[in-house]
Amino acid sequence: MTSGESLMTGPTGAGPRRPVVAALYREALPPRIAEVQELAEVRLTKADGLAEAMDGADVLYQWHSFSPALRENWAAASTLEWIHVSAAGVSQLLFDALVRSDVVYTNSRGVLSRAIAEFALGFVLDMAKDSHGSYRLQQEQRWQHRVTRKIQGQTALVIGTGSIGREIARLFRAVGMDVSGAGRTDRPGDADFDVIHSSRDLASVAGEYDYLVLAAPLTANTTRLVDAGVFAAMKPSARLINVGRGQLVDTNALTDALATGSIAGAALDVVDPEPLPAGHPLWSMDNVIITPHMSGDTEDYLDDLGRLFVDNLKRYCNGEPLENIVDKQLGFVPAP
Repeated sequence: MTSGESLMTGPTGAGPRRPVVAALYREALPPRIAEVQELAEVRLTKADGLAEAMDGADVLYQWHSFSPALRENWAAASTLEWIHVSAAGVSQLLFDALVRSDVVYTNSRGVLSRAIAEFALGFVLDMAKDSHGSYRLQQEQRWQHRVTRKIQGQTALVIGTGSIGREIARLFRAVGMDVSGAGRTDRPGDADFDVIHSSRDLASVAGEYDYLVLAAPLTANTTRLVDAGVFAAMKPSARLINVGRGQLVDTNALTDALATGSIAGAALDVVDPEPLPAGHPLWSMDNVIITPHMSGDTEDYLDDLGRLFVDNLKRYCNGEPLENIVDKQLGFVPAP
């Protein structure tokens, strides 16, 4: 089924019918659920009741986005036409039977892009201005003058040219950085990137940049994309920023590169494994910033995620094309 086809099919001449939505949640109910109930018959359920809730349902609203319950109860999903998940990265949510099915799958691409981009820019500023070092000196009550790096004129390679990568590029360019991208294929630059390299060529181009920023979806082709070869090619003064998925990076190779001075530093909002186990060397490195997978989580992000589903449900009810349809073979929403 394509984005241009209507999913809602009522009796001839009867117009759109009222859909049945199974809403999977863990603790708190999904935001804006009252608006959903105005548009559809809603069956609120936790994981242990999902099979019953999906019986005869048209839509699954997977608010508990990383639950394995859908995979475990897939046999009960025979009437589903559409699944929406309140996450952008869906690699760990897809499974063979779902991929092979005709069920339309949408995600929450774009909702968190600006917040994640701001976080990435914050990482650049933290590392360039040595905020970590200033905090340590403050704790020691030491007044020690230092010089820091200017970010104007610095170069960044953003790996992942989707909505998050493009927001990152726009913010970086706004502060005077030169920004290129890396994606599935190389192509001339566009409004956001000076040039776009193929991610297959990462090791051959990584040495040109001061910052490598990871914002790509996790797929079979991007797993451990940044490996020992890429770290060896980077400048010793370069830094890695990861706001994508921890598995995009070979953690052992990253640890070695930081310990040996092959690269100057890293800022990691995501790690592999996650959470990083106690005692892991990355925790105690002075040239590493670690945050707990929070780059998109602003004060109002849950409401924003809820609004996206409501807007898409209105489209569904009106027989209009849905937004954010995932190519289940690729594992992400293709660029327009």
